[in-house]
Amino acid sequence: MERNLLHNMSNLEGKPIAVVLLSGGMDSTVSVAIARDMGYEVAALHTNYGQRTEQRELKAYHDVCDYYGITKRLIVDITHLAQIGGSSLTDAAIAVSKADLSSTDIPSSYVPFRNANILAIATSWAEVLGAEALVIGAVEEDGSGYPDCRREFFDMYERMITLGTKPDTHIRILTPVIAMSKQDIVEKGLQLSAPLHASWSCYQGGELACGVCDSCALRLRGFERAGVEDPIPYALRPKYNV
Repeated sequence: MERNLLHNMSNLEGKPIAVVLLSGGMDSTVSVAIARDMGYEVAALHTNYGQRTEQRELKAYHDVCDYYGITKRLIVDITHLAQIGGSSLTDAAIAVSKADLSSTDIPSSYVPFRNANILAIATSWAEVLGAEALVIGAVEEDGSGYPDCRREFFDMYERMITLGTKPDTHIRILTPVIAMSKQDIVEKGLQLSAPLHASWSCYQGGELACGVCDSCALRLRGFERAGVEDPIPYALRPKYNV
């Protein structure tokens, strides 16, 4: 009864709510588009964790939310991840690796157990909102091999949510792009008119995407294979379609 009242109060449109983890990157931006296409009202969660591109990602987050008119927004500072360190995204002493799309090693950009931290926050918010799903733009097939981006990880986390929330709380973790290549994600984004021009994927700080980190390389190759030019500005725009 309590959940139903909260659900009705927080969702006047009558749509089920999904909390989307929106970093502002291409994968999470397309995940927002997919969640909306599935009939969800999107509540957008963003985290600042001391990453190099914190301000640029925050801008992308707001730009994507503005594009869709998303009113449920939550921005959380979890700078303890930067204090813990261990990642080139949060530690200036660790260089961001140049792209090596053939590598199967976990890259220096891996932030230890980041998704578990963010999902915990998302679960808390989702339970208060009466949301039915968490949506995360994790990519397994064409990603960089992060251990917390595997579907089996999300399956186990979903079980933990069931055990750790109220009996009448039922929250699924949706990973709509997890089996897609970056080409698939670009094409899906274009199909759904997602604001790819507003998204940001680079691991380096700056006004221009570097074009040479793993994230830029994967993104550029995805656009090349889709036969479309990436609309965001780059300092360098190498060809990766090999």
